[in-house]
Amino acid sequence: MTEWIPVDGPLPGHHRPGDGASVVLLHGFTQTGRSWAPVAEALDHSFDLFAPDAPGHGRSSHVHIDISEYAARLASNLPPSTYVGYSMGGRTALRVALDHPERVRSLVLIGATPGIEDVTERASRRSADEDLARHVLETSLDDFLREWLSQSLFTTLPSEAWDLEDRRRNGPVGLASSLRLAGTGAQDSLWSRLGELTCPTVLITGELDTKFTDIASRMTQMISGPVEHIIVPAHGHAVHLESPTAVASLVDRVVRRLG
Repeated sequence: MTEWIPVDGPLPGHHRPGDGASVVLLHGFTQTGRSWAPVAEALDHSFDLFAPDAPGHGRSSHVHIDISEYAARLASNLPPSTYVGYSMGGRTALRVALDHPERVRSLVLIGATPGIEDVTERASRRSADEDLARHVLETSLDDFLREWLSQSLFTTLPSEAWDLEDRRRNGPVGLASSLRLAGTGAQDSLWSRLGELTCPTVLITGELDTKFTDIASRMTQMISGPVEHIIVPAHGHAVHLESPTAVASLVDRVVRRLG
């Protein structure tokens, strides 16, 4: 099993030391860095893996900052790396690559988006995120997690892959803060900046996750650097949880191509 070393300091989370290439794993909402364990177990064990807990999550539950500031912390405290991000983590990884391109060797984005372009739609989403943040604070954590994982996005995710024990390391206050500061409604749209992205980029989406598959297809037309869109048949939004070995194989390929 992957042996994570707990990390505090400016980037609380988890680290698996290695003497090879550096890989940063950024998780999604309600997860923690440890949710990458199945993928990490299948990755080359020479990789130097960093799996921080996002602001408002896990060991970073007390950290309440937006994606832009978090991206700056990642860039300042980690070596140049391949960034692998899922959903909220994918939005964060994209922000690191655009704001601090010298720190990102390549990108693997899973079920990610550059944000919401339309100002009115973004304001509506920000309002919905605020409603959800209040709901988090008014509901038991277990009930909220089950509601969250019962969304159609996760229809194909088996319950044994929910890892509720790890998600319970989060608290309502931190999750509410994450929705308010790092939700899609709070994030600046990065669509107009995709032409700045020059590092090798792989976009991964599940075939059944049609919304994010359409988003990734459009992204491939706008990214300037080498880009590949991989659609995984019969999978939903959380491809890395449904097929961690397959995702690890893709990450291995990306890192080795750089090497």
